[in-house]
Amino acid sequence: MANKVEKKIPVYMTESQTIIELSQIIQQYNAEIILKKNVNGSIIEANLKSFLGLINLRLHDGDEIVVECVGVDATEALSEVELFLSKG
Repeated sequence: MANKVEKKIPVYMTESQTIIELSQIIQQYNAEIILKKNVNGSIIEANLKSFLGLINLRLHDGDEIVVECVGVDATEALSEVELFLSKG
């Protein structure tokens, strides 16, 4: 049965981290992982497993995003994303 979890998290990334690295790390999870960012009142969504979507999201240190995970290991995937984006 699919599990759905969602959490608002702040982004704290070092200059050596890239969102592409995170995308590669989470490929092991059987979950859809969506990042949502408010940009000038509009919500931009990107699938974390899609490189093009991530480029369009343009995450910066200090941004606040919502991470939504749906799948059998959604909780584990959310923890992995939060750990990576909170390394600052």
